[in-house]
Amino acid sequence: MSPSLRRALAIAATVPLAATMLTAPAAVAVDTAAVHTAAGPRPAAELDRAERRMADNLGIRVRDRRLGGRVGGVVIDAKSDRTIWGHHAATALMPASNVKLVTAVAALTVLGPGHRFTTRAVHGGGTLTLVGGGDRTLTTGDLDALAEDAVAGLRRAGVTSVRVRVDGRLFPRPTLATGWKRGYYPGEVTPVRALAVAGRAVTDTSLDAGQVFARLLAERGVTVTGGVTRGGAGARDVTVGLHRSAKLSRIVKRMLKVSDNDIAEALLRMTALGAGRPATFEGGTAAVRTVLSRTYGVSLANFRMYDGSGLSRATRIPARTLAEILDLTVDPRHARTLKHVADGLPVAGQAGSTLGPEWGRFDTAASKCAVGKVRAKTGTLTGAIALSGMTKTRGGRWRIFSFVENGSPAPPSATRDALDGLAATVNGCWA
Repeated sequence: MSPSLRRALAIAATVPLAATMLTAPAAVAVDTAAVHTAAGPRPAAELDRAERRMADNLGIRVRDRRLGGRVGGVVIDAKSDRTIWGHHAATALMPASNVKLVTAVAALTVLGPGHRFTTRAVHGGGTLTLVGGGDRTLTTGDLDALAEDAVAGLRRAGVTSVRVRVDGRLFPRPTLATGWKRGYYPGEVTPVRALAVAGRAVTDTSLDAGQVFARLLAERGVTVTGGVTRGGAGARDVTVGLHRSAKLSRIVKRMLKVSDNDIAEALLRMTALGAGRPATFEGGTAAVRTVLSRTYGVSLANFRMYDGSGLSRATRIPARTLAEILDLTVDPRHARTLKHVADGLPVAGQAGSTLGPEWGRFDTAASKCAVGKVRAKTGTLTGAIALSGMTKTRGGRWRIFSFVENGSPAPPSATRDALDGLAATVNGCWA
């Protein structure tokens, strides 16, 4: 069964109300063995001249020593869903930050592109509480504006002195995901909390945010007594200020372009809550599996996911699955929801993204020709490098590709150069 037919059948059977479907008690009990995998590569006789040349070149170049011996790859024609080329495409491999593609699709599907996250300041009993809403894009400037609103509200009530506390109860106490190293904290990722100031690599993000907020209040003449504490907002507390994040569509684009781990983990938890599940790694990944299999008909064969960012060294996703997920993002049936994933992919040679020249991407003789022509999500962990994305042919057709390697003995920069060359081959500019 082709990916498009399988997805069509899945979509036809989907309950119109996504939330109802996602919160069904049996939602996780998906019989993945009953879901067919995508058809294999087309016989050479069915490929046109350009496709044959690309497939032949990929067959040679995927054996580049810089890629090592454990590589999975696939190329799909987006319009027809034909598999043009494949190499161990169903093999379960560690995908690194390509997991963020999966997280983005699930978040957009469950929450909607227009969803915003709200951070509130509420007052009651002489205490001003900063309530986290899962916004990992909250900046010091946002808190400054929130403090200004809060101070204005306090003054109207005649309040000049407050205690400050933080309420991060939206998420449970942080834990390590399966496959995470303790050394990830706080440089690679911070403990996942509902309240944090973006860009501040600290272990206790909630208290840190509260301390920043308290300082901003004091700068505006409000006396803050004692230190910042934890606690829940009271049921009768009055909202004196709130900040709403940018739309989820913009947040997803930000996450993908710079591969932000903190945003990814917050989105996984908010997706879990939106699906009626606990805001945990397990609740989030269960919601993801339901979205992929029941909403879009994506096969979960050989699929194991343990976090939202791809830092987990236990996660395994085949290249074919990553390509099928990307294929959804250019499918007209899902454009309103998922186009933001395709739009958010880094562009080869574009500064300020993980495919920019500052990362040494697409700067070799083989890959320079693809600058500006390839969009793709990068992924790098020790022992795992991935590149999954899309490019248009000269005829204007999207080709979806995914390449994942594990265990190459070559330096990471050399392996990335080899993967960039594969992407240039898919584009056809390196012929």
